[in-house]
Amino acid sequence: MQEQEKEQTIISYFSSSTKAQSAADALSKSGMNDNHIKRSSRYGVTFDTERNDATANLAETLTGLTLFSMNTSNETNSAERVLMGADPSVSGLSSRGYGMAGGHAFSLIAFVPESRVEEAVALIKKNGGEV
Repeated sequence: MQEQEKEQTIISYFSSSTKAQSAADALSKSGMNDNHIKRSSRYGVTFDTERNDATANLAETLTGLTLFSMNTSNETNSAERVLMGADPSVSGLSSRGYGMAGGHAFSLIAFVPESRVEEAVALIKKNGGEV
């Protein structure tokens, strides 16, 4: 019976979802398919790529693009929406190191064979990630 190779967890951080997706695609293309993109937020909001797509004119608000707040109710919590709009991350002044793990809003968690860790890290860095 052949023993399965141990896996290593790699956690990397990105300044944008597109960079994180590029790294995930590069890993998948290399046969490392067990990777997951997560959006970190101080507000507990949802990462909804379909609703917050600026190029397709599908963003409801500015904070929908920057804080992914599309699921914040217009009627029941207008104060929350105003406070999110005043957050420094909306203006871009806090693109780095603003209260999130790794200093960026997007993380890529990849599970790769131990023998391919260096290759995976190189692909992540090539696509703008910090490991």
